[in-house]
Amino acid sequence: MKISLIRHTALQIAPGICYGQSDIDVAASFMQEANLLKQKLHGTTFDAIYTSPLQRCVKLANALELGDVVADENLKELHFGDWEMQAWDEVPRDIFDEWAHNYAELAPPNGETFQALQTRGISFLHHILNGFAIQDSKLNGFELPKNDAKHVAIVTHGGMIRALIAHVLNMPLKGLFRFNIDYASVTQLEISSLDFKQNVPKINFINR
Repeated sequence: MKISLIRHTALQIAPGICYGQSDIDVAASFMQEANLLKQKLHGTTFDAIYTSPLQRCVKLANALELGDVVADENLKELHFGDWEMQAWDEVPRDIFDEWAHNYAELAPPNGETFQALQTRGISFLHHILNGFAIQDSKLNGFELPKNDAKHVAIVTHGGMIRALIAHVLNMPLKGLFRFNIDYASVTQLEISSLDFKQNVPKINFINR
């Protein structure tokens, strides 16, 4: 199965604000960005389209006109808790530095860790892989078809995309921000089995 991870477009928010799961609207450049992304995806057929339920993702998923869209809570951005909608500069420096040093295992006050975000992302991948595997069980013993015919689009957030890349590469979450994930970019994973030990997942491209 090919999984195209699509990041939402630019947002209507001032620079330097922590927004995470806050439901921020898209910027005035939305249609221009969406149309460019449509050109990028032209000719690509998807078997299913999923999205984070936050409006910045739902609006893009609908604007792309790829098919029926299904929203899932697991695809949301990191929950920054008490830091949501605060300027990063207003977060006490010592608390921020401690979190930044170990964001995989430490959560902002009343928020979640990146490990928790990654866990729900992996859970969602297993959900869709199991779903398609069950559909194709008569053909291939509960594995996905060997011709990789299935292609799924997921409109989500930069944090989630980085976390899923880290999962596929079996790399520590500490390295997440070594990847640039631009607004309206596409990153494509390829997963041929539910068992990563027997069938190594691949990354076809990042941040196109």
